[in-house]
Amino acid sequence: MKKWAVAATVALLLLSGCSDKEKANGPEPKKPVKEVEEVIQEEVENELPYHYPLTGVGSESKTETRAVAVIVNNHPKARPQSGLHKADIVYEILAEGDVTRFLAVFQSEKPENIGPVRSARDYYIGVAKGLNALFIAHGYSAEAQEMLERGFVDNINGMVYDGTLFKRSSDRQAPHNSYITYENILKGVKEKKYSMDQSPPKLKFLSEDESESVTGDEAKSVMVSYSGSGVFNSIYEYDESVGKYTRYSDGDQTIDLETKKPILLDNLFIIETTHQVIDEAAHKEIDLESGGSGYLLQKGKVMEVDWKNDNGLIVPTRNGEVVPLVQGKTWVNVVPTNPGIQSSVSFNVK
Repeated sequence: MKKWAVAATVALLLLSGCSDKEKANGPEPKKPVKEVEEVIQEEVENELPYHYPLTGVGSESKTETRAVAVIVNNHPKARPQSGLHKADIVYEILAEGDVTRFLAVFQSEKPENIGPVRSARDYYIGVAKGLNALFIAHGYSAEAQEMLERGFVDNINGMVYDGTLFKRSSDRQAPHNSYITYENILKGVKEKKYSMDQSPPKLKFLSEDESESVTGDEAKSVMVSYSGSGVFNSIYEYDESVGKYTRYSDGDQTIDLETKKPILLDNLFIIETTHQVIDEAAHKEIDLESGGSGYLLQKGKVMEVDWKNDNGLIVPTRNGEVVPLVQGKTWVNVVPTNPGIQSSVSFNVK
């Protein structure tokens, strides 16, 4: 008891000393309002003044250049491709049969070389139009040719510039060997007197802080099936060390041909819509207007969403509201309603 009494006395003396010190020196001064305002102002000034419309990533300079949308070959003989790692958005859509092609959209980064470039279909042209993009392809279906020749979108086609703006690689056989450099795209723009000042519409993005609290079910691995053979199936693996998805096709990681850099994705947007074969060549009519069901994967999580065509821009929605994307690169997989998204997409939580 004596020990507890001594301890209590010491504590009272210490508290008394602190109280006397406060009286002598006054209370701890609060940070002036002006100083707090200066800290907030400094944080605002540190924010980059501009943001790229298709990635949401900040920039010190203006970001109002026109996007370029290129049809890129995805045949096994065309892999690995060139330039895909610098695309802001890639749309993967079926062409004939179970074969997919990519519409790679470049705006924030300009790759040195792009390809192999493949022929156009009308629905790819529609997506490019919604992005106000310059459209690049080598060849076309009858429907696509009619759209391009009547000037539906500004375009440069390898059927006109094969061997000039488009170059053939000796390492691959046609039709898997047509490439175009970004420098030659700009040469074509100058020759055809196109403008490159038409910025694409802005997508909606989360802030960096908001991205850290993305919700949904665990989705560390997902496969999107386009064929029973697996040749055109896409597998995405979430890499927690970088907070992004890597992509694999028929078991091989999707990398850049020249630099060997991997495709790294911040958003994986999977949508289903009706596909209808319209001729003996198995060309398709694909509805990218009416909307439907989808999945959105971000930060190792997945949520069920809907999709809609918002003035030409395909966006995820929930309860009628647009769902923001994580800042960075996006891959859009379009699958047929038959067999449907539930059958075409499988998740492995790991």
